[in-house]
Amino acid sequence: MTRVVIDPVTRIEGHLRIEVEVDDGYVTNAWSSCTMWRGIERILQGRDPRDAWYYAQRLCGVCTGIHAHTSVRAVENALGITIPINAVLVRNLIEAVQYIHDHVVHFYHLHALDWVDVVSALQADPEATAKLAASLSDWPKNSTTYFAGIKQRLEKFVGSGQLGPFANGFWGHPAYVLPPEANLMAVAHYLEALDIQRDMTRIHAILGGKNPHMQTFLVGGVALAMDPNGQSVFNTQRAMMIKSMLDQILAFTTQVYIPDVIAIGTFYKDWANYGRGSGNYLVYGDFPLSIGDPSTNEHLLYFTRGYILDGDLTQRLPVDQAKVKEYVAHSWYDYRVGDDVGLHPWQGETTPNYTGPRPPYEYLFTGMDDKYSWLKSPRYDEHPMEVGPLARMLIDYINPDSPAHASVKAKIDTVLRALNVGPEALLSTLGRIAARAIETWVLAEKAYDWYDQLVKNMGSGNLQIHNGEKWNPATWPKEAEGVGLSDAPRGALGHWVRIKDGKIANYQCVVPSTWNAGPRDANNTIGPYEASLIGTPIADPERPVEVLRTIHSFDPCIACAAHIVDTKGRELLSIRVR
Repeated sequence: MTRVVIDPVTRIEGHLRIEVEVDDGYVTNAWSSCTMWRGIERILQGRDPRDAWYYAQRLCGVCTGIHAHTSVRAVENALGITIPINAVLVRNLIEAVQYIHDHVVHFYHLHALDWVDVVSALQADPEATAKLAASLSDWPKNSTTYFAGIKQRLEKFVGSGQLGPFANGFWGHPAYVLPPEANLMAVAHYLEALDIQRDMTRIHAILGGKNPHMQTFLVGGVALAMDPNGQSVFNTQRAMMIKSMLDQILAFTTQVYIPDVIAIGTFYKDWANYGRGSGNYLVYGDFPLSIGDPSTNEHLLYFTRGYILDGDLTQRLPVDQAKVKEYVAHSWYDYRVGDDVGLHPWQGETTPNYTGPRPPYEYLFTGMDDKYSWLKSPRYDEHPMEVGPLARMLIDYINPDSPAHASVKAKIDTVLRALNVGPEALLSTLGRIAARAIETWVLAEKAYDWYDQLVKNMGSGNLQIHNGEKWNPATWPKEAEGVGLSDAPRGALGHWVRIKDGKIANYQCVVPSTWNAGPRDANNTIGPYEASLIGTPIADPERPVEVLRTIHSFDPCIACAAHIVDTKGRELLSIRVR
């Protein structure tokens, strides 16, 4: 048996440590550990609930605006505030663009290097690369001249000896199987994705004031003034700019992103057999299609709520947020009621109690009673749940009543046919990658509907963006509880707030990477990251790229999940094998 430690896992947000045991070339056990803590939930206590979103969105600089959005939903739910339809549309557009931005960045800039051998691209024939690219799509840049230029830039970059983000890759690893031409094509698209990323942040700047940490969220609506003929507001000119950028995003998604996923998936089809994990999937749903009823937190949602148990794709079960609990049996926190008890977030506590070794440490987990992570262990009805794009696409794929069903099913079926696999292949590392791309495609199309409706409302004189009816704390009840449920790019996100005498009495967040990356619970049931690694083949324990492939397929966002860090003496990357 060999013990492999990757600390920190790079190309993610935050601080994550993965320990695995490898026996006879396969992972037989795994531990996921968050090694940071920030305590924003405690910072919010005692503050005005109308200000909570401004602090809460600092949970993360990657999930731009999603915590702000979920926070205002929680307060609106507690106070029974209905927002105008224009605010719904603006929030939907901001969030849809965030999904697309996040998924494109994840695939090209965070995850692709687990599959693409950059050094191999130096051996590619530009003409053969152009033919390969042209066989996949009619993207205008698919020419020999273009790929020859990319190869020259790459040769100059490698020749400089300063490899930047490519410095620590496992180049030449036997697990890389793409031909040089596919690698050169991927490098070219890596660079192009940087330009598309910029366009998406421009949309956020128009609708949100800035990126990251947008400024136009507001309890009761948004602070985006609208006037088709105005100057310093959202007007016809700015709307036309957004339309132009949506066109570019859709073109890149359908002509570059989807074909690249299919191309890489074709060469790595065996990864449809790895990374399944528990097979439990949870979705809170998102993108309201009406103003809904905030007092009950019920809306008609484009992506619907539901959960799946044990990979059963024949049944979508209903979600009840009251069944959410968090455990700290293996987390560096204390509960006053005892660490073996799970608490619902409205009763949740965030009291740190670090009992582990001080860095540098060899192993964080040595016995079944060890605490080994700053993440709690969320459970839904006592089940560990995977959340994220795969969960969402599965729920809408099997739910004919979902507004997104027709679009999701058509696109999933298209990708499955191209890869010549069945729906069961989605329950895997490869499935997570495909689900992100498919979701990007779905939203890149759906965003036009929200855009068109917003522009139509503006043109007809419907300019209301905020409901100030309950803005005055004197109108609030003495005590109130609220929950904001959304589905962030990485999965199910919940903010729970308790308000007393006009101030925040308690605030708890259960975020996607807490669901996915959390440690064992009080019953020693492993979390989704840990479960997904069991059975993973490892060709070379000194270079465990296979572990990174599955972990990166979740797109970890650990700062969100940890809710500081002693940086003295920290190594850039450490992989220990025993």
